[in-house]
Amino acid sequence: MSARWPIGVFASLDAGLGVKLEVAHELGVPTIQLHAPSQGVRTREQAEQFLMRLAGMGITLTAVFGGFEGESYADIPTTAKTVGLVPPETRAARTKEMKEISDFAKLLGCPVVALHLGFIPHDAAAGLYKEVVAVTREICDHCRGNGQNLHLETGQETADDLLQFISDVRRDNLFINFDPANMILYGTGNPIQALWKVGPYVRSIHCKDARWGANPGKEWGQEVALGEGDVGFETYLRTLAAIGYSGPLTIEREIPQDPVRQKAEVGHAVGLLEELKAKLV
Repeated sequence: MSARWPIGVFASLDAGLGVKLEVAHELGVPTIQLHAPSQGVRTREQAEQFLMRLAGMGITLTAVFGGFEGESYADIPTTAKTVGLVPPETRAARTKEMKEISDFAKLLGCPVVALHLGFIPHDAAAGLYKEVVAVTREICDHCRGNGQNLHLETGQETADDLLQFISDVRRDNLFINFDPANMILYGTGNPIQALWKVGPYVRSIHCKDARWGANPGKEWGQEVALGEGDVGFETYLRTLAAIGYSGPLTIEREIPQDPVRQKAEVGHAVGLLEELKAKLV
């Protein structure tokens, strides 16, 4: 893990959008981010078994991502209504679950917990905004007790709004998992310009690609294989170098319904990133 920019992949055990652990191993990647498994799997015994599997494969776990039952990314309005800790009707149960996920990450010896917080309201004076600030502080404080940082994944807010939110939360263990494709998918800003702005807070990243939608911010963009979209990965990596980011390059390809294509495209992404690393490092 001392080498700059180890390749990674977003993986899952029994739930979520990531590739299976065996696929990560077959592709030869040295790091993974893990989509938190379902509640019944989040036990000490399962954690020990999982750590043995990782050790046997020579893979390092770099982050555990929370996700929740009932979330849907069908379109932008549905995402706003269902994702993360913003929706009031599911917030209490999800806050409890996020703390449990943090506890499971501690069993795995993982110092990073991450999630999509949801669509943070633009109006900082709004009651909902203040509620989301409060619940984020609560999660940060629980993570601190477990020796962890909390990473918020980019996408649903502009860079400026995200910086304002982090400032308002006032917790020094709150950072960013930067996903350039999400800025394009949600139409929230040019990802390279955003990366320059939020750079000091970027502690983990995704390598995912997308094309702009016809009506950015109202209609989804389109996620595509790495190198086929509008991110511009050589510029992305050059910018990561410029802001001093040296951590894992974690590939995410969200087509779990087509595992054969998913594996092929993640494999292609590994090759593309290795080429760019050879050129830039």
